[in-house]
Amino acid sequence: MSVISSLWRPSTYLRWVYLLLGAALVLAFILVDSALGAVVNDLDLPNVATGIIWVVFGLGPPVALGLLPAVREVEGIAVESLLAVRFDERPLGPARTWAQRRRTALWFVLHLAAGGIVGVLSTIVIGLGAIWLVAPFRSPGTHELVPGTNYEVHGNWIDLWMPAAAITGLVLLFLLSAAVGALLAYLAPRVLGPTAAERIELLEQQTATLAERNRLARELHDSVGHALSLVTIQAAAARRVLATDPEFAETALAAMETSARAALADLDHVLGLLRDDRRPGSRTAPQTTLGGLDRLVEATRAGGITIEVERFGDLDRLPAAVSREAYRIVQEGLTNAIRHAGRPAGELTVDLSIQLDTNGLRLAVTNPVSGTSESPGGGRGLSGIRERVAVLRGTVEAGPVSAHDGPAWRLAVGLPVSMTKG
Repeated sequence: MSVISSLWRPSTYLRWVYLLLGAALVLAFILVDSALGAVVNDLDLPNVATGIIWVVFGLGPPVALGLLPAVREVEGIAVESLLAVRFDERPLGPARTWAQRRRTALWFVLHLAAGGIVGVLSTIVIGLGAIWLVAPFRSPGTHELVPGTNYEVHGNWIDLWMPAAAITGLVLLFLLSAAVGALLAYLAPRVLGPTAAERIELLEQQTATLAERNRLARELHDSVGHALSLVTIQAAAARRVLATDPEFAETALAAMETSARAALADLDHVLGLLRDDRRPGSRTAPQTTLGGLDRLVEATRAGGITIEVERFGDLDRLPAAVSREAYRIVQEGLTNAIRHAGRPAGELTVDLSIQLDTNGLRLAVTNPVSGTSESPGGGRGLSGIRERVAVLRGTVEAGPVSAHDGPAWRLAVGLPVSMTKG
């Protein structure tokens, strides 16, 4: 029953089609070789020389064609479509190394050999099967049912074995095609697909790409999220005092414009990296470091938020990578304070402490919270901070603390720093 059911599977017929493609290619090479054979026969060469020429020109063109880089890509598409094979490298690209070219040439020869065998059998089975199917219905007498032989047709039930043999041959042909196709499907990933070393290289490239996209996502979240939080706070403050304090409202609107422009610049920078824009003359915007901390604090204060800043140590001595990550951590800490404090901007005071010494860089952001405020742990900010800190082998502590004016939330980050400058 399973044999019969396998005949109705689409994969059986698709594998047969794949093999027939190989048979068609074999026929094309045979036509070329037949012309060559006529020339060789006219030369009247010794048998050994003739045999060498046939071997070279018989196997040479298929192997040479298989060495072309594009053959791997074309065969990969055919294998995926007709043999239902999924490669680790998708889509399967052209052969980039000579090792891939050699394996592609081997696969191409295998495809031609298997296709040639199945093609010959298909011609015999289908050609004879058509004659045998109608044999019992022909007039009694001697007929050539097999080329070169004569057979006595009775025109009755005695000849029913011939349609049965034709159907059996057709079934066996499809089963053979399915078996050969299954063998090729098993071999395809091992011959056409990447080797173990190439898979490791591919995984490393994918990991690097995912890590870069994750980093860009953090950059986008921190920069644009902070800017939007500031714009929201500043718009609310400007709306409240628009009639009573136009000067403050104008200052808030100017700060909104500055924040929006900075967000657009960061967004354009990140989108440019995602598009992998390497056109001549294209440039990427430099990432902000702790050198831009004053601008960040002033933009936040423009929304009516009070920020108390304490600095210890020469922050210019920080390595650039640490300084960039520290800036984003402070930015996200201020964003969380704005979003989750649960207080109006005019009543919110944030304490920011930055200390650099021989023990490393320590950052702390503390803000009061109300009983109805949303926990900062519910978004992506803290997870992004932890990812940044983990890369630098630092520590993160975040949670509620007690302050002199009530409950508060404190974010404390420690980053190891190698102080190499005088």
